[in-house]
Amino acid sequence: MAQRWQDLLFAHWPLPPAALAALLPPALELDTFDGQGWLGVVPFRMSGVRPRLLPAVPWLSAFPELNVRTYVRLRDRGVEKRGVYFFSLDAANPVAVAIARRTFWLPYFRAQMRLHDDGRTIHYASHRTHAGAAPADLIAGYAPAGPVYRAKPGDLDHWLTERYSLYTVDGSGRPYIGEIHHVQWPLQPARAEFLVNTMAGAAAMRLPDLPPLLNFVRRLDVVVWPIRPVEP
Repeated sequence: MAQRWQDLLFAHWPLPPAALAALLPPALELDTFDGQGWLGVVPFRMSGVRPRLLPAVPWLSAFPELNVRTYVRLRDRGVEKRGVYFFSLDAANPVAVAIARRTFWLPYFRAQMRLHDDGRTIHYASHRTHAGAAPADLIAGYAPAGPVYRAKPGDLDHWLTERYSLYTVDGSGRPYIGEIHHVQWPLQPARAEFLVNTMAGAAAMRLPDLPPLLNFVRRLDVVVWPIRPVEP
């Protein structure tokens, strides 16, 4: 599939590795940076979502999305691949939610969402409405706070963002990988104010009383391949 991610905020908090690892499926291995685990809350908007070589459909191809994620690694086809594991993905499009849950084994949830850019701040609000799911809300304002830069290999911001695989598991716990392709993230420093943030709590985690590490991305074009079983 082809996708475009826009007006994206990376908000990352450090968490004890044991706390994160305890919430992962047994088949997945937590990835750490200098012995520290990390949790990301990532609001953004999707556009141009479509099968490659087909046109976008306005009522299906553009909607806000909100991810709660951590970082894992597995050996696939003999190569260690660092990737992303999602605790939740909230989206404002119920059709996209239904397709993603069935096709990608990903924990998508229906939500009422609003995103408004007043030219200075992006105002973002999400309220989970998915039947039977844990309540989860985010109300935040964020914006870029510096020029675009490219993270350097070995730095934390590079480790957090430059990942080209996502991992999930099927109903029997077997791990699957989805390959992702894009240019290096055009990161910017960011500022953000969180008025309400219960996204981590909905996934049975408590954020530390620390300011998050923040980055902003205006736009990134992405290609996503279908998921397939991990081949260790």
